[in-house]
Amino acid sequence: MAYNSSRGSRDSGRPRRRRSQMRTQRVCAFCVDKVKEIDYKQTDTLKRYITDRGQIRPRRKTGLCAKHQRRIAESVKRARFMALLPYTGEHVRLYG
Repeated sequence: MAYNSSRGSRDSGRPRRRRSQMRTQRVCAFCVDKVKEIDYKQTDTLKRYITDRGQIRPRRKTGLCAKHQRRIAESVKRARFMALLPYTGEHVRLYG
């Protein structure tokens, strides 16, 4: 039985993808800007890559390449050690 509609036909042999399954390719923000070095003292930049609980955001959420994700993680850890960034979020410290 042939299925024809304005959305497409099922006779093509491959299943159609839904919008939720189709993703655009993310490009690493540091690669685009050609950043040579990620400094632990740039806390405003590093805050974008940690959650409100203080965890480092995963690579699939940030869209960074593996090289820059490793450097972000290293810089966040250095900034925490130097007390520039917190280890946990404020609400976790109060009620945890």
